[in-house]
Amino acid sequence: MDDVDGKVAFITGGASGIGLGMAKAFTKAGMKAVVADLRADHIAEAKSHFDATPYKDSVHYIELDVTDREAYARAADEAEQAFGKIHVLCNNAGIGIMGELSKATYHDWDWAMSVNLDGVFNGIHIILPRIRAHGEGGHIVNTSSMAGILQYSRASLYVTTKFAVVGLSEALAFELMDENIGVSAFCPGGVRTNIREYEKTRPAKFSETSITSGMPPGFTMTDEVREKLGRLTADPEEVGNIVLKGIREDALYIFTAPEYREGVEERFQAILAALGDDPDRAELAREVMPQLIGSPIYLHSLKKTKR
Repeated sequence: MDDVDGKVAFITGGASGIGLGMAKAFTKAGMKAVVADLRADHIAEAKSHFDATPYKDSVHYIELDVTDREAYARAADEAEQAFGKIHVLCNNAGIGIMGELSKATYHDWDWAMSVNLDGVFNGIHIILPRIRAHGEGGHIVNTSSMAGILQYSRASLYVTTKFAVVGLSEALAFELMDENIGVSAFCPGGVRTNIREYEKTRPAKFSETSITSGMPPGFTMTDEVREKLGRLTADPEEVGNIVLKGIREDALYIFTAPEYREGVEERFQAILAALGDDPDRAELAREVMPQLIGSPIYLHSLKKTKR
């Protein structure tokens, strides 16, 4: 979707952090942004920012809980009333819930799934038919994380949801590859956001928790470490521009942090080593079930990356 001028983006979790960075980058590129967010205080801060810019009239604000399907449908209606057709959906709302699976309560699990995974599906179910209906093409960005590619210590709930978002994105990209609607799995590294404030939005129905925050074993936060981490933590608008580039290039994966390359290589080396190699079986599988041993989206992505 190279030409984004005048296109409309619906961004969940759009009033702070990465979502706000997307809204800033998109509007500067000539797009209109629907900023949907659960927190009214963040919406007020975002509005205060945009009201002081030339892009004031290019942003519409909606208070939205992405787990509320009826409210989500109403929000989509409102977005279309405000700006017309929706072209880009950014499923960005999420909670940075920490905690180990072996210690999590049912409430911890259900809350993590309802926001980080169900919220993504809700957006697809409600917005995708509207993108299809206007026939002008579009793009869907699903915010995962490097935690959707690599296992992180003491973040098992978060890792589970973010791995699922990557798989969902790949599957949806295959489904839509002939419809002029791109799909990206967005996997950012460190970004300056307030994602750790997730407990402020925990619903009463999910109040039972065993989650405790803490650093990984052996990790000590010193002033020197904090300074170095700061250099590895991206500005949200910078990240928004990376997402915009990914949309324009129809990227299957959008990354912000090449410093994770070593860990990614180690993971895939471990997978390949465990998988083994049998050329005869591989040849037979290519003959009888090629659709089960690979997907065209991977080669398609590689060709675009090598341009």
